[in-house]
Amino acid sequence: MSELTLTVMRLGFLAVLWLFVIVAVQVIRSDLFGTRVTQRGSRREAGRQQQAARQAPPQQRQQSGGGRRGRNAPTKLVVTEGTLTGTTVALQGQTITLGRAHDSTIVLDDDYASSRHARIYPDRDGQWIVEDLGSTNGTYLDRNRLTTPTPIALGAPIRIGKTVIELRK
Repeated sequence: MSELTLTVMRLGFLAVLWLFVIVAVQVIRSDLFGTRVTQRGSRREAGRQQQAARQAPPQQRQQSGGGRRGRNAPTKLVVTEGTLTGTTVALQGQTITLGRAHDSTIVLDDDYASSRHARIYPDRDGQWIVEDLGSTNGTYLDRNRLTTPTPIALGAPIRIGKTVIELRK
């Protein structure tokens, strides 16, 4: 074997070895410091809510404004604890999805939330229902873990990890 071939093989082996070391350091670094979660601006969330309201058919918009809703019917969903404290979503008759996925209505930057964690939707009687979507850590309504879709009382806390959400007038 020539000296040139042996030198090229040594340099190739050294390059592969350094590549392995760099990848190993990156894996250890991500385990220690976690992944970077970008904060979504409230301006962007408000724009998406307005766009969803504009895209709703006129019948659905009329139904959400009146219809079977009583005086004590909730009109908004409010985040009371967690990183999104103070966030409010108007209840307009559409399904609200909660989770870490970027296409969720409320994106939770919470280590204990699944990508598709839960959903809140109205039933035919105007009652709002919360349903756990098979999350790992569960969804809690008044300290009770949900196993089936459950009606939500006005002001009852819905807990997903460190985030608490309530229906309000």
